[in-house]
Amino acid sequence: MSFGQHPAPSHAIAHLSDPHLLAEGVRQYGVVDTEQGLRRALERLAHLPVPPQALVFTGDLADKAEPAAYARLREVVEPAAAALGAEVIWTMGNHDERAAYSRGLFDVDPDDPDACQDRVHEVAGLRIVALDTSVVGYHHGELTDDQLAWLADVLATPAEHGTIVAMHHPPVPTPMLPAAEVIELADQHRLADVLRGTDVRTILAGHLHYSTYSTFAGIPVSVASATCYTSDPAPLERFVSGVDGHQSFTMTHVYDDRVVQTIVPLAEAPELTGFPSDVRSQVEALTHEERREHLSRKDSAFNNELESHEPR
Repeated sequence: MSFGQHPAPSHAIAHLSDPHLLAEGVRQYGVVDTEQGLRRALERLAHLPVPPQALVFTGDLADKAEPAAYARLREVVEPAAAALGAEVIWTMGNHDERAAYSRGLFDVDPDDPDACQDRVHEVAGLRIVALDTSVVGYHHGELTDDQLAWLADVLATPAEHGTIVAMHHPPVPTPMLPAAEVIELADQHRLADVLRGTDVRTILAGHLHYSTYSTFAGIPVSVASATCYTSDPAPLERFVSGVDGHQSFTMTHVYDDRVVQTIVPLAEAPELTGFPSDVRSQVEALTHEERREHLSRKDSAFNNELESHEPR
């Protein structure tokens, strides 16, 4: 039920990125428990009143492309996704290796170990294209002529609710992290030529380990932070600074005429004020006019109670 002038979204997509999972018991840089960060994200997803229809992971799934890490990734994510009723969509990152990724996540032994891992998924009429921007032996991103021709062919037929492109290397400037320019997606104009004028609603990406937003070929771009460690965009006297904090994922809500992105931190903060969830049913029982009087009016009993309400 909507309390405002906008209808409910047609789709809810959880956008997670850069779990960098390692073999069980190994900590990233000797400190970060990457599995715990991933589990925390999935726990937060379970709190949502409306669960996502898909979990989209935009790359760097396994930090060292270990088969054991991919197996562990599935063991952690797939049961949680099933409990949510959500489809899992994987995307290649620069830390992933194509053959291990294909075997570990899709049970497919590729004829060519370097074959691109591009896939198309359909989620209740919303098309999600997982685009492989990785380059064998390098950390920067590229798209081949064959990939761009394939993508153009996919997008030639519009989907019922449009298309989301999921990719690891974001086609955005990185003014807060100049070092990332060295390992960005190369020749971005070639991708823009393919996407411009299509039904692509938004582009989801990762790689940077911090959240940022832009547009590309007139399309909104959302870059999700990481569930392992994050990049500090304002470090003191450091060219690059990775920190164990500020981890998050992003919720993507698709409407008929727009897309809304919301950052969800993994760490919970102390509650200062609020109301229990059963208040929602009481608000639903009110008319629109009653809601405005109770919730919008500054001197209403509801707002007076909100100011004095004890946190849980």
